[in-house]
Amino acid sequence: MDEYFLIFSLFFPRIVLVIYFLQGWYPANAVPLWGDILLGIFAPRILILIYIYQNMGAENVWFIAHLVVMILAYFGGGRETVRRRRPVEE
Repeated sequence: MDEYFLIFSLFFPRIVLVIYFLQGWYPANAVPLWGDILLGIFAPRILILIYIYQNMGAENVWFIAHLVVMILAYFGGGRETVRRRRPVEE
């Protein structure tokens, strides 16, 4: 897999998938085209995890890094998200 794909998709998954789709640089995968499009729109981090798993395996540092970032992004691991969820004290 392309190292630039792995680095940039960690921070900007949708943008990277659109660029790679338009350029025809998609990683080799067993996901059908309609699956690429739907997952790219609704769950890009899951699609990237599928690509990494199929090309490099689950015991790869990139797979673990993307999995951790996905969990933090989907479950609000940032300090700003926690601050927004706290009720306003008056």
